[in-house]
Amino acid sequence: MNPAGYDAWYDTPRGRWIGETEYRLAARALAGRAGDSLLDVGCGTGWFTRRAAADGFRATGLDPDAAGLAFARRRGGADGWVRGDARALPFGDAAFDHVLSIAALCFVDDERRAVAECVRVAQHRIAVGWLNRASPLYRQKGAQGGSGAYRGARWHTAREIRALFAGLPVRRLRLRSAVFLPSASAFARGVEHVVPARLPLGALILAVADRA
Repeated sequence: MNPAGYDAWYDTPRGRWIGETEYRLAARALAGRAGDSLLDVGCGTGWFTRRAAADGFRATGLDPDAAGLAFARRRGGADGWVRGDARALPFGDAAFDHVLSIAALCFVDDERRAVAECVRVAQHRIAVGWLNRASPLYRQKGAQGGSGAYRGARWHTAREIRALFAGLPVRRLRLRSAVFLPSASAFARGVEHVVPARLPLGALILAVADRA
């Protein structure tokens, strides 16, 4: 899918609901303040970066894909767009107040190294989301190598996600989840309001940690 087509999915009713649901989960977890700096690792076309900027973050998006970044630059709406590798972030230690990544590191070889880099450049809090192997979405889109935009992605269990942070300088690691029923139907939206985010069964499973 080309960048414009991918980004346009977030303008559909289902895409907008899923994007907003995932963003709200991450924003609550980061608990940042307007003016805080934020790095969005694996920003793609920049939807989450722009959304964070609209919330008052000084947001920077990073991605290795030139076409996606070119689209993001044309759309604007953030402090900056940087082409780079999640496994070797081109920033100094503690360069950002917070680091965000939504369903991007599951496409990166050596996720552990990418997580360590996210931790390194964060001063306060890290929120990294993965595709959840225990979710209904995995049965629909993830099995047998995945389909559509999910092809080639790695889907993780809660235990595997916790292991990616083992030994890194973080504290208070906790997992939260969202998009329990990805259909975006009225029933699915209702379920989202009653199922606790601590239940690790949503399509997105978010690891949140404070920088030690």
